[in-house]
Amino acid sequence: MKRMTNSRPGFLILALLLLVLTGCATGGQTKKEAVPAPVAEKPAPQPSGPSVKRPGDGKEGFVISEPSHLNGQARADFEKANELLKAGEYQKSAELMEKVIAQAPTLTAPRINAASAYSQMSKPEQAEQHLKAALEAIPGHPVAGNEYGLLLRKAGRFAEARAAYEKSLAAFPEYRPLEKNLAILCDLYLKDLSCAQAHYEAYSKAAPEDKQVKLWIADLQTRTGHVALNSGAAR
Repeated sequence: MKRMTNSRPGFLILALLLLVLTGCATGGQTKKEAVPAPVAEKPAPQPSGPSVKRPGDGKEGFVISEPSHLNGQARADFEKANELLKAGEYQKSAELMEKVIAQAPTLTAPRINAASAYSQMSKPEQAEQHLKAALEAIPGHPVAGNEYGLLLRKAGRFAEARAAYEKSLAAFPEYRPLEKNLAILCDLYLKDLSCAQAHYEAYSKAAPEDKQVKLWIADLQTRTGHVALNSGAAR
C-alpha cells in the first residue's frame, strides 16, 4: 500500500514568539503605612534563553518561548520572508531569512524557515546547517527534528533520520508528525516492521481521525500476520 513519504503537517512556517518583559506600575498614589514596609522580594529572574512550557493537569501541548532583541527592520524582514516562502519565492525568502539570522543567530524560527526554503531549492547542505543550529539552540525541537528527519531520509541517511525522530519524540511526544514519520521510516526504509507497527499504533491512538494510518496498520498486520501491538509499547 502506498505511503505518503513526505509527511508534514501542511506547509509549516514558524512565527516568532517574542518574550515580552513588562514591569508593573500603579495608576495612583500609594498610602503611607504606620508600620515599617516589608523588605521587597527580589523579582524572579527572567529567562535569558528559550524555554518550554506545558499546560499540566493531564493536558497535552507546549509553547516554546524565545527571547528576541530583533529591531523593527529585522522583524519586518522576517514577516516579508515568510510571505515570500508562502508564495514560492524561495531564493528571496532565504536571503531575507539570512539577514534575520545574522542579527539573532540563536532564534530557531528563522533558521527552520530558511531550511524550508533551501530544501525547496534542493540545497540540502544549507538546510541541514540551519536545522542543526536550531536543534542546538533547543535540543529536540519538534519542528526542526521532524524537518531534519525528512531531510536525512531523503538523503538516504536512514539511521541518522531515525535518531533525529527518536530524540525529538522523546522530548516532545505531543508532536504527532514525529511519530507518524518515524513509523513510515521504519516501515518503508528500515524494514523494521515491529518499530513501524508500534509507532503507527501510538500515532493512531492519538489521532484517530487519520483514517489513512488505520489502513496502513491493517496492511502491516496482513504482511506480518500479527495482531495489533499494544500502543503503550511505542516508546
